[in-house]
Amino acid sequence: MKIWQADFYRSPQRDAAGQILWDLLICDPTRSFEYKASCLQSEANSSWVAAQLEFAAGEKLPDAIQVFRPQSLSLIEAAGRNLGINVEPTRRTLALKQWLEEQQYPLALDKPPPTPLPENLWGEQWRFATLAATDVQTRFSDRPIPHLQMPEFLKPINLGLASTIRVPGIIIYGGRQSMRLARWLHQARPVALNYISGAPDGLVLEAGLVDRWIVATFEDPEVTAAAQTYEQRKQLSQGLHFLLVQPDDSGITYSGFWLLRAED
Repeated sequence: MKIWQADFYRSPQRDAAGQILWDLLICDPTRSFEYKASCLQSEANSSWVAAQLEFAAGEKLPDAIQVFRPQSLSLIEAAGRNLGINVEPTRRTLALKQWLEEQQYPLALDKPPPTPLPENLWGEQWRFATLAATDVQTRFSDRPIPHLQMPEFLKPINLGLASTIRVPGIIIYGGRQSMRLARWLHQARPVALNYISGAPDGLVLEAGLVDRWIVATFEDPEVTAAAQTYEQRKQLSQGLHFLLVQPDDSGITYSGFWLLRAED
C-alpha cells in the first residue's frame, strides 16, 4: 500500500518580490521519497495541489495521504477526491514532522479548550486499570469487538516493552450507552487520555487533529492519587495506555478498545 504524508501551508520564506508563498511537502513514512513544491498564495487551491500530486506520483498515485494540520486538510481532501485518493486526518505523521522541523516550519497547532463529553454519552462508571503488556494483544485481538484500534506500531512487542510492564488504562462501563459511546469515540479518533490537575481534576481525551474532550472530573483525593499513578505508569510504558468501553464489569462483552499514545 502506497502511503504519503503531506502538508500544505504558508512557507516561512517569501519570494524575491516579498510575496507570500505556500509550500507543499510530501514524503512517505520512511522518507525514502520526498517532494516539495511552492506556489504564490493566490495560486494555493485544490487544483494546484492535485496537479502536484499527480506530478509527484508519476505512474502510480498513492492509496492514502495522511495529513496532521487542520489548515491543510480541506485543500488536500479536495485534491484527493478529484484523484480518487483517500485522505486520512491523523496526528501520527512522524516522518513528515521530522522533515518540517528540519526545514524550520511551524508545527505547533492551536488547540481549543476541552469540551465536556455530550451528556447522552456518559457511562455509568469508570475506573483506572492496568494490563500486563503481554496481555494487551492476546486478550483483545481475537475478540469480536465492534470498535477496535490496535495499530501495529503501538503493540507492546513492537515498542520493545517487557512482557511484565503494566500498561495503564481507563475502563468505562457504559451500560445501555456503551455502543453509542464506542461509536462516538470511533468517529472522534482517540489519540491519548490524560490526567489534568486542577479544580476540579479531570481526564481529558485528545482526539482527531486538535480536539479535546472532558471525559471525567473529580475532587476525591484517592481518585487523584490513582490518576497520578496512572500518569507515572505511562512513563514506564513509553506513553502507551488504553481505553476500554464495555457495558458492565462481567467481562463478557466489549464495545470498544483503543491503544493510545500522545502525539502532538
